[in-house]
Amino acid sequence: MSDPILEMRRVSKSFFSIKALRNVDLTVYPGEIHALMGENGAGKSTLMKILSGAYRPDPGGEIRIEGKPVRIDGPLGGRAAGISIIYQELSLAPNLTVAENIYLGREISRAGLLDRGAMRAGVGPMLERLGADFTPSTLVAHLSMGQRQLVEIARALHARSKILIMDEPTTALSAGESERLFALIRQLRAEGLAIIYISHRMDEVYALGDRVTVLRDGTLVGSLDKPQIRADTIVRLMVGREVSSFYKKDHDPRASRGGAVLAAIDIADGRRVKGCSVTVHAGEVVGLAGLIGAGRTELAHLIIGASPKTSGHVEIEGRAVNIRTPGEALDAGIAYLTEDRKALGLFLDMSCLDNINLAVLGRDTKLGCILDRDKGRDRARKAFAALGIRAADTSVAAGALSGGNQQKVLLSRLLATKPKVLILDEPTRGVDVGAKSEIYSIIDNLAKSGTAILVISSDLPEIVGICDRVIVMRAGRIAGEMERTATSPFSQEDIMAFATGMEQLDAS
Repeated sequence: MSDPILEMRRVSKSFFSIKALRNVDLTVYPGEIHALMGENGAGKSTLMKILSGAYRPDPGGEIRIEGKPVRIDGPLGGRAAGISIIYQELSLAPNLTVAENIYLGREISRAGLLDRGAMRAGVGPMLERLGADFTPSTLVAHLSMGQRQLVEIARALHARSKILIMDEPTTALSAGESERLFALIRQLRAEGLAIIYISHRMDEVYALGDRVTVLRDGTLVGSLDKPQIRADTIVRLMVGREVSSFYKKDHDPRASRGGAVLAAIDIADGRRVKGCSVTVHAGEVVGLAGLIGAGRTELAHLIIGASPKTSGHVEIEGRAVNIRTPGEALDAGIAYLTEDRKALGLFLDMSCLDNINLAVLGRDTKLGCILDRDKGRDRARKAFAALGIRAADTSVAAGALSGGNQQKVLLSRLLATKPKVLILDEPTRGVDVGAKSEIYSIIDNLAKSGTAILVISSDLPEIVGICDRVIVMRAGRIAGEMERTATSPFSQEDIMAFATGMEQLDAS
């Protein structure tokens, strides 16, 4: 192995009395994809912000680039040292062209005026090398998320970066865009670029990682070489316990399952959903699985009245209910957790207190018009304790929390309505493994209390780990259904057979 291009030794960072990093070491080599993993709050972003110059470390540590000690003062210093970082939220200017974004901060001028022609000519070969299907003069506003990601990479390479940091780069990408990005990352590795890759997605780490470094609570807990990269080993390092305790499933639906609470019968919208029927019993966790585009979220939207039905009806505890809006669904006892908590669920600038109480403000009024704030504060405090929400207090803005804690705040709002049916759409998307385990525990406890739960998830290990029964959709229809038994649990392979139509080929 060649000499390391990056060595971070005994790096620490404190924010007042809070120790965010404690004597962390990190070594990265040229031509390596080095995955950096850990729960939200483990210190990954803090460590990378120190490396890129956004934060200054505490005295005592050392950073070496190509064997030489460096002092990185600010983001410009990071760039000068050959370090580029691509954040989860891309930092491009949409009103500027591709060339202007790539040269931002390093513009070419002539006689005091921008030389846009020279900048377009300067980035053309770079875009061609990366296989871009747009031109240097294209406005960034007209590009897809995958194309914008390519512009960020082109900007880093054009600045002759030696180390590229990528923070959750596939969050907003489609499957096709992600595959193209992976191919490009492998190409850059082959060209000798050092890549630090931050992700919560195990499949991406398996596909790309040459080595993995895991942080927990601001400390280094282990580094793994390629042959050692296994899900159980990574999870144990990240959360400090065995993977066997990851999926919590103590409720026994065969012993405690009640009557049917939700029955959606022959539901259709004339386009994406074609005559689907779903039943969920009290105390049962039912998974709704299928490939992207199978119609799972669309079916949920028809059930809660977010989209109009062309046929079918919904029953709650055997009684037909006419649901035309999500508000009417909530009144009927159906609560829906959206898959996009930031855009469609939470009010990020509002406090956790207000987010939690938003759906039940009418219950907290006295004399019909005076809001009893004490009730809301008590409800929020109980939610913090019951769901393990980590924040200084309930007055903290929801947008300041980690993904897992944001999801718990949104879940708390729904639980405040005391629903009979809880529909969870991608409940652990964008949260770290520790928060996932906590959310699984919450789901298990709700099932034990008698709540009927429908979980929509693209994460097959999640479906297999927490669900009592799974319904699989394909092309807008119900393709199959399986129930867990003591002698015959369903598997990921069983689900994929229905999702892809392979079970029909096997039968023939």
